Amino acid sequence: MTVEDSPDTATPVRSRRGKPAEPGRQDWSSWPHYDGAAAGFRGYWYPVTWSSQITGKPMPFTICGERIALIRDGGTAYALHNRCPHRGVPLSEGDQQFPGTVSCPYHGWTFDLPTGRLSAVITDGPGCRLTGKLGVRTYPVEERLGMVWVYIPIADEEPHPIDSQLPEELVGNAFVMGGRIEPRGGNWRFACENGFDEGHAKYLHRTALWRLFKPMPTWNITRIVPRGRWIFRVQDEVHWEAEYPGVGRWTNKRWWKMQPPKETFNIGNTGKADSVDPTIEAQEFPGFASLSMPGVLRIAYPKFIHYEFYVPVDENNHRYVGVMVNFTEGWDTLRFYAKYLGAIRWLFHGQFSGQDAWMVDVTDAPPEKLYRPDVSLTAWRNLSEEEYGKKLAAVGGASASASASASASAEKA
Repeated sequence: MTVEDSPDTATPVRSRRGKPAEPGRQDWSSWPHYDGAAAGFRGYWYPVTWSSQITGKPMPFTICGERIALIRDGGTAYALHNRCPHRGVPLSEGDQQFPGTVSCPYHGWTFDLPTGRLSAVITDGPGCRLTGKLGVRTYPVEERLGMVWVYIPIADEEPHPIDSQLPEELVGNAFVMGGRIEPRGGNWRFACENGFDEGHAKYLHRTALWRLFKPMPTWNITRIVPRGRWIFRVQDEVHWEAEYPGVGRWTNKRWWKMQPPKETFNIGNTGKADSVDPTIEAQEFPGFASLSMPGVLRIAYPKFIHYEFYVPVDENNHRYVGVMVNFTEGWDTLRFYAKYLGAIRWLFHGQFSGQDAWMVDVTDAPPEKLYRPDVSLTAWRNLSEEEYGKKLAAVGGASASASASASASAEKA
């Protein structure tokens, strides 16, 4: 696996300024669950970092506002609430003094990794009366796609199987992948909406080196098609240039770019392919861009699929997880690695994705004024509202959510 990663870093926090009221719907009151999910949707698995990054030295991360320490022991990764209940020192600053435990660096409070229970207090001797009576919260952990995933519960529910949340084609098919994980500024919802946004790629990414020789449409007629837990963007019309009354003609065509196709297409976003990878073709995707909860983007190209996972950190920050998958094995994987290391990592997961990161970081909504292509955004908000409502009902509704919030506040106190 070819990967890049960097630890959590502090990013400037931007405050939202109040703006005068304007006519029309501008807020997110139509989607109350979504509006309240500034720190993310609880009750899902989130990829945190590459498995190779987690060792016997604990590392700090924040997911959905939860401070978490990840550590590996005996080949298994564990996640604990990153705060010693004694004086509030982060356990990620500690180390392992005994197998299967992590010790706070301040006074040696030592916690069992599987259960979070206080196993020993080194500076109080073997007879410490607190042993076994206190502890820290633990979180379910799984490893898939070369990454460590952590489940953030709504209350105390058992997590659903992680494979049921992964894109179906990644379960049971051989593949090779490369990717990047990095902390980014901006709310996770802005990142998710940007990924599924129907209009931005044609304009924002027209200067991307990844698209240097490939044409991009000027505008489309698009509809949203639900299928299972996914929603798909389906292109009914693709227009490569247009005359805009009163201002002139605009086009993404250039003399050095490939000529655009005449047919409408729905695999890839620059033209119809001569052939499609058999595994991708077998999925029968109705459109090349699809999205599912809790913020998993899938962009299907003829020969590979690009996935983005938007991991909430807090209201103003998220972790970007972008992976490119080629469904091949054997010697063909060497060709993928050479291409990824030589070009894709820099052009696609670098400069191209960097344009998205720029926009996400400077987005400030609501208030907002939507336009026709924003049906992709409203469809996503409707999906998240419906799916999260079902999830809350399954674990006891609003009382479970309130219980989770109270539990989190108590842990941080």
